[in-house]
Amino acid sequence: MSHRAHVEAVNRTLKDLRNSGNVMGGVTFVLAGDFRQTLPVITKGTRADVIKACLKSSPLWQSIKTLNLRTNMRAHLSNDNNGNFSQKILQLGDGKLPSPVANNSQVSLDNELAQTVNSLDVLIDTIYPDIENLTERNFNWLCSRAIVSPRNDSVNDINRMIMEKVPGDFKCYKSIDTVCNIEDAVHYPQEFLNSLNPAGLPPHELKLKGGTPIMLLRNLSPPNMCNGTRLLIRELRDNVIVATIITGPAAGQLAHIPRIPMIPTDLHISFKSNEVQPPATTKSSIT
Repeated sequence: MSHRAHVEAVNRTLKDLRNSGNVMGGVTFVLAGDFRQTLPVITKGTRADVIKACLKSSPLWQSIKTLNLRTNMRAHLSNDNNGNFSQKILQLGDGKLPSPVANNSQVSLDNELAQTVNSLDVLIDTIYPDIENLTERNFNWLCSRAIVSPRNDSVNDINRMIMEKVPGDFKCYKSIDTVCNIEDAVHYPQEFLNSLNPAGLPPHELKLKGGTPIMLLRNLSPPNMCNGTRLLIRELRDNVIVATIITGPAAGQLAHIPRIPMIPTDLHISFKSNEVQPPATTKSSIT
């Protein structure tokens, strides 16, 4: 879900371009989204900060006409005539599913909504059966599955467990971290820069194995290689990753991922840093 400031900025831009005082410059502007899913992400923000950033808190909300989808396409395409799955999802979004503990935000999921497992090992073996032979799988098979988690730290733990199960040796790419302003170099030692782990950038030590899936973190060659494109590693060279694209219009094509400089934008620190690293990360599990 976009921050309200983004929509308000578009509103001001359209007013200026069309020289009009009407909302969105007098043009019809279509917005799509579901408030039950992902609200605006406010780093270290409170619930009040999240609500304030939501589009419903914007003065523009009074001018928005809400249109609702009437047909659940997932239930329709999967021949779920009774709509049991869609009804459960709606109850979850409306907060109507029972909680095992009073006044708790947790909910109980029955077997009709999802299959439950008792450990991460069982989860990995269920999603990626015969993981020892993962390198021999067709890329279409890998493209159709992933483990989803709401937190980055959980994703990192799951990806690390999957990588350890895959046979072969690790290839470690260490980033080159520097400060953008040379005058700040004396204040921030190399060890401190290496310890930073900003969102949207690979870690200082990027450990990979051949035959495992990865995801791009930067646009390298649109539309074939964009932020979010998934690839399957074929060869790990010293400064280049050779991989097969498994999603998007160029699925099946071979690609090369070099080391490139990247500057994080979400660090709440008083200086800017630069990281030189292949713009990719392991993505057997995603957020």
